[in-house]
Amino acid sequence: MKIENSRALIVEGGAMRGIFASGVLDAFMDANFQPYDFAIGVSAGASNLLGYIANQPGRSYHVITELATQKKFFSPARFIKGGDLVDIQWLWTEANKQFPIDQTDVFHSIPFWATVTDVRTGKANYHRISPANIQDAMIATAALPIAFKHPPCFSGGCYTDGGVADSIPVKEAYRRGARDITVILSHPLNYQMPKARHPWLINKLLTPYPKIADAMAHRADNYNASLAFIRNPPEGTIVRVIAPPDMFSVKRLTMDTKQLNEGYIMGMEAGRQHIAALSGKHGLSDENCHFCL
Repeated sequence: MKIENSRALIVEGGAMRGIFASGVLDAFMDANFQPYDFAIGVSAGASNLLGYIANQPGRSYHVITELATQKKFFSPARFIKGGDLVDIQWLWTEANKQFPIDQTDVFHSIPFWATVTDVRTGKANYHRISPANIQDAMIATAALPIAFKHPPCFSGGCYTDGGVADSIPVKEAYRRGARDITVILSHPLNYQMPKARHPWLINKLLTPYPKIADAMAHRADNYNASLAFIRNPPEGTIVRVIAPPDMFSVKRLTMDTKQLNEGYIMGMEAGRQHIAALSGKHGLSDENCHFCL
Protein backbone atom coordinates (compact mmCIF):
# COMPACT_ATOMS: atom_id res chain seq x y z
CA MET A 1 0.00 0.00 0.00
CA LYS A 2 1.33 3.42 -0.95
CA ILE A 3 1.99 5.75 1.98
CA GLU A 4 1.22 9.44 1.51
CA ASN A 5 4.36 11.60 1.15
CA SER A 6 6.53 8.50 0.89
CA ARG A 7 8.40 9.48 -2.28
CA ALA A 8 10.33 12.74 -2.59
CA LEU A 9 12.49 14.38 -5.25
CA ILE A 10 15.31 16.68 -4.11
CA VAL A 11 17.26 18.88 -6.55
CA GLU A 12 20.47 20.58 -5.44
CA GLY A 13 21.47 24.02 -6.71
CA GLY A 14 24.95 25.06 -7.82
CA ALA A 15 24.32 27.95 -10.25
CA MET A 16 25.44 26.91 -13.76
CA ARG A 17 26.04 23.37 -12.52
CA GLY A 18 22.26 23.15 -12.61
CA ILE A 19 22.53 22.37 -16.31
CA PHE A 20 23.02 18.72 -15.30
CA ALA A 21 19.74 18.60 -13.38
CA SER A 22 17.95 20.32 -16.26
CA GLY A 23 19.02 17.41 -18.48
CA VAL A 24 17.93 14.80 -15.93
CA LEU A 25 14.51 16.39 -15.54
CA ASP A 26 14.04 16.77 -19.29
CA ALA A 27 14.70 13.04 -19.62
CA PHE A 28 12.09 12.44 -16.93
CA MET A 29 9.56 14.56 -18.81
CA ASP A 30 10.33 12.81 -22.09
CA ALA A 31 9.41 9.53 -20.38
CA ASN A 32 6.40 11.02 -18.54
CA PHE A 33 8.16 10.00 -15.34
CA GLN A 34 6.77 11.71 -12.23
CA PRO A 35 6.34 9.12 -9.46
CA TYR A 36 6.91 11.56 -6.58
CA ASP A 37 4.61 12.78 -3.83
CA PHE A 38 6.46 16.08 -3.31
CA ALA A 39 9.63 17.90 -4.31
CA ILE A 40 12.11 20.27 -2.67
CA GLY A 41 14.47 22.47 -4.68
CA VAL A 42 17.38 24.68 -3.71
CA SER A 43 18.48 27.74 -5.70
CA ALA A 44 19.03 26.68 -9.34
CA GLY A 45 17.55 23.33 -8.33
CA ALA A 46 14.26 25.05 -7.51
CA SER A 47 14.28 26.74 -10.92
CA ASN A 48 14.87 23.39 -12.58
CA LEU A 49 12.06 21.83 -10.57
CA LEU A 50 9.68 24.60 -11.61
CA GLY A 51 10.08 23.58 -15.25
CA TYR A 52 9.59 19.92 -14.31
CA ILE A 53 6.51 20.52 -12.15
CA ALA A 54 5.03 22.61 -14.98
CA ASN A 55 5.90 19.87 -17.49
CA GLN A 56 7.78 22.24 -19.79
CA PRO A 57 10.72 20.33 -21.30
CA GLY A 58 13.62 22.50 -22.38
CA ARG A 59 12.61 25.53 -20.32
CA SER A 60 15.41 25.23 -17.77
CA TYR A 61 17.97 24.50 -20.49
CA HIS A 62 17.02 27.70 -22.33
CA VAL A 63 16.99 29.80 -19.16
CA ILE A 64 20.50 28.62 -18.26
CA THR A 65 22.13 28.72 -21.69
CA GLU A 66 20.38 31.79 -23.16
CA LEU A 67 19.66 34.04 -20.18
CA ALA A 68 22.02 33.14 -17.34
CA THR A 69 24.97 33.59 -19.70
CA GLN A 70 24.06 37.21 -20.45
CA LYS A 71 25.86 40.21 -18.95
CA LYS A 72 22.52 41.52 -17.77
CA PHE A 73 22.48 38.60 -15.35
CA PHE A 74 26.16 38.04 -14.52
CA SER A 75 28.30 41.17 -14.50
CA PRO A 76 31.63 41.46 -12.63
CA ALA A 77 31.90 45.05 -13.88
CA ARG A 78 28.58 45.95 -12.27
CA PHE A 79 29.68 44.25 -9.05
CA ILE A 80 32.93 46.22 -8.92
CA LYS A 81 30.89 49.42 -9.22
CA GLY A 82 28.79 48.43 -6.23
CA GLY A 83 25.94 46.59 -7.95
CA ASP A 84 24.90 42.95 -7.95
CA LEU A 85 27.18 40.31 -9.40
CA VAL A 86 24.07 38.37 -10.41
CA ASP A 87 20.68 39.98 -11.03
CA ILE A 88 18.21 37.33 -9.88
CA GLN A 89 15.25 39.69 -10.27
CA TRP A 90 16.09 40.30 -13.95
CA LEU A 91 16.56 36.57 -14.60
CA TRP A 92 13.19 35.71 -13.08
CA THR A 93 11.37 38.45 -14.99
CA GLU A 94 13.06 37.74 -18.31
CA ALA A 95 12.62 33.97 -17.99
CA ASN A 96 8.90 34.39 -17.46
CA LYS A 97 8.67 36.80 -20.35
CA GLN A 98 10.48 34.56 -22.84
CA PHE A 99 9.55 31.15 -21.40
CA PRO A 100 6.32 31.69 -19.45
CA ILE A 101 5.25 29.07 -16.95
CA ASP A 102 1.74 27.64 -17.06
CA GLN A 103 0.93 28.25 -13.42
CA THR A 104 -2.22 26.14 -13.67
CA ASP A 105 -0.03 23.09 -14.20
CA VAL A 106 2.32 24.12 -11.39
CA PHE A 107 -0.36 24.46 -8.74
CA HIS A 108 -2.23 21.32 -9.77
CA SER A 109 0.86 19.15 -9.71
CA ILE A 110 2.71 17.70 -6.72
CA PRO A 111 3.55 20.01 -3.78
CA PHE A 112 6.83 21.84 -4.33
CA TRP A 113 8.97 23.58 -1.71
CA ALA A 114 11.77 26.10 -2.29
CA THR A 115 14.55 26.23 0.31
CA VAL A 116 15.68 29.64 1.57
CA THR A 117 17.96 30.83 4.38
CA ASP A 118 16.58 33.26 6.96
CA VAL A 119 19.03 36.16 7.35
CA ARG A 120 18.02 36.67 11.00
CA THR A 121 18.73 33.12 12.11
CA GLY A 122 20.98 31.59 9.44
CA LYS A 123 18.60 28.61 9.41
CA ALA A 124 16.79 27.02 6.49
CA ASN A 125 13.12 27.75 5.81
CA TYR A 126 11.02 25.83 3.31
CA HIS A 127 8.32 27.74 1.46
CA ARG A 128 5.67 25.77 -0.39
CA ILE A 129 5.30 27.45 -3.77
CA SER A 130 1.87 29.05 -4.15
CA PRO A 131 0.29 31.74 -6.35
CA ALA A 132 0.93 34.23 -3.54
CA ASN A 133 4.66 33.62 -3.10
CA ILE A 134 6.01 32.09 -6.30
CA GLN A 135 7.98 35.15 -7.41
CA ASP A 136 9.35 36.04 -3.99
CA ALA A 137 10.31 32.49 -3.03
CA MET A 138 11.89 31.65 -6.37
CA ILE A 139 14.02 34.81 -6.27
CA ALA A 140 14.97 34.31 -2.63
CA THR A 141 16.09 30.69 -3.02
CA ALA A 142 18.71 31.79 -5.58
CA ALA A 143 19.73 35.11 -3.99
CA LEU A 144 23.40 34.35 -3.41
CA PRO A 145 24.80 36.26 -0.42
CA ILE A 146 27.34 38.94 -1.37
CA ALA A 147 26.58 38.42 -5.08
CA PHE A 148 22.98 39.68 -4.64
CA LYS A 149 23.30 42.55 -2.21
CA HIS A 150 19.75 43.05 -0.93
CA PRO A 151 18.06 39.91 0.46
CA PRO A 152 14.44 39.62 -0.71
CA CYS A 153 11.84 40.08 2.05
CA PHE A 154 8.39 38.46 2.19
CA SER A 155 6.18 36.49 4.60
CA GLY A 156 7.58 38.37 7.57
CA GLY A 157 11.27 37.70 6.92
CA CYS A 158 14.24 38.39 4.68
CA TYR A 159 16.02 35.53 2.94
CA THR A 160 19.05 34.51 0.97
CA ASP A 161 20.08 31.47 -1.09
CA GLY A 162 18.78 28.22 0.38
CA GLY A 163 22.10 26.50 -0.24
CA VAL A 164 23.68 28.52 2.56
CA ALA A 165 21.79 26.57 5.24
CA ASP A 166 20.63 23.38 3.48
CA SER A 167 22.13 22.59 0.08
CA ILE A 168 20.71 19.06 -0.07
CA PRO A 169 17.51 18.93 2.01
CA VAL A 170 17.29 15.14 2.34
CA LYS A 171 16.78 15.33 6.10
CA GLU A 172 13.88 17.73 5.58
CA ALA A 173 12.33 15.29 3.09
CA TYR A 174 12.71 12.52 5.65
CA ARG A 175 11.15 14.72 8.34
CA ARG A 176 8.16 15.27 6.05
CA GLY A 177 7.62 11.53 5.74
CA ALA A 178 9.64 10.51 2.69
CA ARG A 179 11.15 7.05 2.87
CA ASP A 180 12.02 6.77 -0.82
CA ILE A 181 14.10 9.82 -1.71
CA THR A 182 15.62 10.62 -5.09
CA VAL A 183 18.38 13.25 -5.07
CA ILE A 184 19.81 15.03 -8.11
CA LEU A 185 23.23 16.35 -7.19
CA SER A 186 25.42 18.99 -8.86
CA HIS A 187 28.74 17.30 -8.07
CA PRO A 188 30.05 13.77 -8.73
CA LEU A 189 29.40 11.20 -6.00
CA ASN A 190 32.95 11.38 -4.65
CA TYR A 191 32.69 15.10 -3.86
CA GLN A 192 33.16 16.38 -0.31
CA MET A 193 32.78 20.10 0.32
CA PRO A 194 35.98 21.68 1.70
CA LYS A 195 35.86 24.21 4.50
CA ALA A 196 35.87 27.90 3.58
CA ARG A 197 39.41 29.10 2.84
CA HIS A 198 39.05 32.67 4.08
CA PRO A 199 36.35 32.85 6.79
CA TRP A 200 37.60 36.27 7.89
CA LEU A 201 36.76 37.67 4.46
CA ILE A 202 33.28 36.18 4.55
CA ASN A 203 32.73 37.72 7.97
CA LYS A 204 33.86 41.11 6.69
CA LEU A 205 31.70 41.01 3.57
CA LEU A 206 28.68 39.85 5.54
CA THR A 207 29.06 42.22 8.49
CA PRO A 208 25.37 43.32 8.27
CA TYR A 209 24.30 39.66 8.39
CA PRO A 210 26.31 37.85 11.10
CA LYS A 211 24.04 34.79 11.16
CA ILE A 212 24.56 34.30 7.43
CA ALA A 213 28.31 34.59 7.92
CA ASP A 214 28.08 31.94 10.64
CA ALA A 215 26.00 29.67 8.38
CA MET A 216 28.58 30.09 5.61
CA ALA A 217 31.32 29.11 8.06
CA HIS A 218 29.47 25.86 8.84
CA ARG A 219 28.19 25.20 5.33
CA ALA A 220 30.73 22.48 4.52
CA ASP A 221 29.89 20.60 7.72
CA ASN A 222 26.16 20.71 6.94
CA TYR A 223 26.70 19.76 3.30
CA ASN A 224 28.88 16.78 4.17
CA ALA A 225 26.39 15.71 6.85
CA SER A 226 23.72 15.55 4.13
CA LEU A 227 26.05 13.39 2.04
CA ALA A 228 26.54 11.11 5.04
CA PHE A 229 22.75 10.80 5.38
CA ILE A 230 22.52 9.90 1.70
CA ARG A 231 25.20 7.23 1.99
CA ASN A 232 23.80 5.82 5.23
CA PRO A 233 20.07 6.50 5.36
CA PRO A 234 17.94 5.49 8.35
CA GLU A 235 16.59 1.97 8.42
CA GLY A 236 13.59 1.58 6.14
CA THR A 237 14.66 4.47 3.91
CA ILE A 238 15.99 4.28 0.35
CA VAL A 239 18.00 7.15 -1.11
CA ARG A 240 18.60 7.09 -4.85
CA VAL A 241 21.23 9.43 -6.24
CA ILE A 242 21.62 10.87 -9.71
CA ALA A 243 24.97 12.65 -9.92
CA PRO A 244 27.22 14.00 -12.67
CA PRO A 245 30.05 11.74 -13.84
CA ASP A 246 33.61 12.48 -12.76
CA MET A 247 34.35 14.18 -16.10
CA PHE A 248 31.59 16.77 -15.55
CA SER A 249 33.43 20.04 -16.19
CA VAL A 250 30.76 22.69 -15.55
CA LYS A 251 31.60 25.03 -12.68
CA ARG A 252 29.42 27.42 -10.70
CA LEU A 253 30.12 30.31 -13.12
CA THR A 254 30.77 28.44 -16.38
CA MET A 255 29.47 30.52 -19.30
CA ASP A 256 30.86 28.45 -22.18
CA THR A 257 27.97 27.12 -24.25
CA LYS A 258 29.85 24.02 -25.39
CA GLN A 259 30.58 22.98 -21.80
CA LEU A 260 27.01 23.68 -20.76
CA ASN A 261 25.66 21.58 -23.62
CA GLU A 262 27.96 18.72 -22.67
CA GLY A 263 26.72 18.93 -19.08
CA TYR A 264 23.11 18.93 -20.27
CA ILE A 265 23.67 15.82 -22.39
CA MET A 266 25.27 14.10 -19.38
CA GLY A 267 22.15 14.92 -17.39
CA MET A 268 19.84 13.57 -20.10
CA GLU A 269 21.79 10.32 -20.20
CA ALA A 270 21.82 10.02 -16.40
CA GLY A 271 18.05 10.56 -16.30
CA ARG A 272 17.46 7.86 -18.90
CA GLN A 273 19.77 5.46 -17.07
CA HIS A 274 17.95 6.10 -13.80
CA ILE A 275 14.58 5.24 -15.33
CA ALA A 276 16.06 2.15 -17.00
CA ALA A 277 17.60 1.01 -13.71
CA LEU A 278 14.30 1.34 -11.87
CA SER A 279 12.60 -0.75 -14.56
CA GLY A 280 15.12 -3.55 -13.94
CA LYS A 281 16.94 -3.26 -17.26
CA HIS A 282 20.31 -3.19 -15.50
CA GLY A 283 19.51 -6.02 -13.09
CA LEU A 284 19.05 -3.60 -10.19
CA SER A 285 16.31 -3.70 -7.60
CA ASP A 286 14.97 -1.36 -4.93
CA GLU A 287 17.20 -3.08 -2.40
CA ASN A 288 20.52 -2.49 -4.16
CA CYS A 289 19.73 0.65 -6.11
CA HIS A 290 20.47 3.36 -3.54
CA PHE A 291 22.99 4.99 -5.87
CA CYS A 292 21.42 4.35 -9.26
CA LEU A 293 22.49 6.75 -11.97
